[in-house]
Amino acid sequence: MSYPKRTAALASAAALAGSAVLLSAPAAHADVVDVNYRCQTPIGVKSAVSPIDIEGVKSGSGYKITMSWQKGVSSSPVELGKGAMTPSASIRLGGADSGTLPVSGPPNSAAIPANTSIKISDLTGTYTPKKTGKVTFTPSTLIIKALGTTTTCTPTNSPKPGLTLDVTAAGGSSSSSSGDSSSSGGQLPQTGPEDNAIALGTLGGTVLLAGAAGTLWLTRRGQLSRR
Repeated sequence: MSYPKRTAALASAAALAGSAVLLSAPAAHADVVDVNYRCQTPIGVKSAVSPIDIEGVKSGSGYKITMSWQKGVSSSPVELGKGAMTPSASIRLGGADSGTLPVSGPPNSAAIPANTSIKISDLTGTYTPKKTGKVTFTPSTLIIKALGTTTTCTPTNSPKPGLTLDVTAAGGSSSSSSGDSSSSGGQLPQTGPEDNAIALGTLGGTVLLAGAAGTLWLTRRGQLSRR
């Protein structure tokens, strides 16, 4: 094969290999979504709108899910010192799965001045697929704990999913065995051929011992009667 042809063949093979890698990776689609939050604070109701980004990165048999706020939400009438505020949230699952995924993050790394928007740090959680298919991740409730108080922020605009993952359940579905002796209602476990052989051998040995003892007893009884 000439050098130009061999070079072209190697380039084609590399392109095909790259395509195979892309096809083997799980499909993911992410959008930044605007969430209108209604926050019930200790001093009343406050509203805030924040664009939220949700990302998913494969990690072992599951995914590391990260929820990021691009704007602050709510505020405090007093300064929140470093480490005084702890955020957490939930992400609503849809599509092939259902329920919610809890995500959490570290306390504030710097003091938050009074009456300023509270910037939420990135919140993370681990999602393990239970079913195979496309799963959507939609921002849901945000909870802010600070100075012994709790502020609950709820979306009011029915936001769209921020992330869609094409996932595969790890290991598939598993079913429990109906022959488990621990749930057989007190029934004796079934024995196999080897167990039966051992049982019969033990029984046979017992009969032999009983027979020998009986013979010995009859012999001694006969000797005593002749005396």
